[in-house]
Amino acid sequence: MYDCILVPTDGSSEVERALEYAFDLAQAHDATVRAIYVVSVAGYGGLPMETPLDGITGALREEGEAAVKRVEELAPADVEVETRVLEGSPSRVIVEHAQPDECDLVVMGTHGRGGIDRLLLGSVTERVVRHAPVPVLTVRVNMPEPEERTDEKQLAAE
Repeated sequence: MYDCILVPTDGSSEVERALEYAFDLAQAHDATVRAIYVVSVAGYGGLPMETPLDGITGALREEGEAAVKRVEELAPADVEVETRVLEGSPSRVIVEHAQPDECDLVVMGTHGRGGIDRLLLGSVTERVVRHAPVPVLTVRVNMPEPEERTDEKQLAAE
């Protein structure tokens, strides 16, 4: 069913939760996991003109290389992993690589923000879900572990 599973990463430990799903699906379908990190320098447009963007871009590329290397390290031995560090608008680049002839599923994390946070911060995941021509599996990455949720319920009851 799946030959290539696209997993965007930002290098955070939260993404590892989405990777668990991607690796499980890859094992079940003998699929390749393609991890991508998108370097976006658009957010640095307000810097003074004399700021060398090459240094910033270089640092972001290094961060990206570390992020995709981490995916390789976490992958089970029986899962093939491809990695790419790309540049551009994150949602646009992810959708460009989520084409049926490239990858047939996207697995990505979401923080589950709503309301004003989502409006102010935007959501790469939401834009990918709306525009990707292949299915997108979203994994809530900031959920507490089951035992933590139980403790919270007990505290609320007290």
